[in-house]
Amino acid sequence: LDLSNCSLHSVPPGLAEATAAIVLDLTENPLTTLPNDSFLGFIHLQSLAVPLALECPGGNDTWQNVTVDRSSRLCYGQRNLCNSSVELAWPCPENSVCVPDGPSLVQCLCDNPFHGYKCLREGTFPMLLFGGILGTATVSLSLLLWGTQRRKAKTP
Repeated sequence: LDLSNCSLHSVPPGLAEATAAIVLDLTENPLTTLPNDSFLGFIHLQSLAVPLALECPGGNDTWQNVTVDRSSRLCYGQRNLCNSSVELAWPCPENSVCVPDGPSLVQCLCDNPFHGYKCLREGTFPMLLFGGILGTATVSLSLLLWGTQRRKAKTP
């Protein structure tokens, strides 16, 4: 994805839809900062070129190789922080696994069959019970309203 020399003053909002990008060039733009979540979901990004004034997202430890030339900085080979010796800012809870989610970003996904807050609930969502309670409440409320509001509809 070549966004070089596009007069970008900030990361375009549509960039979030390009998570499948492998190579991204942002050089020759008057960018001043790269927000931390600019590359959320960019797990396939292997080569990122940014203006010389900016650092690689996540810092140099997030990339296997960082090279600097006259006008740009090339960040190459995104590292998987889940497999590194660097300790994460917050470890994943029990019953979950760490997966990369972009440069210096990770997410914790629940192992099967766990789900819910901090992966503490085991099993599947009780869909039949939820649907039964919701359906019963809807029918009961509808009958109650029909019975109490029926006489008001008959009078002119």
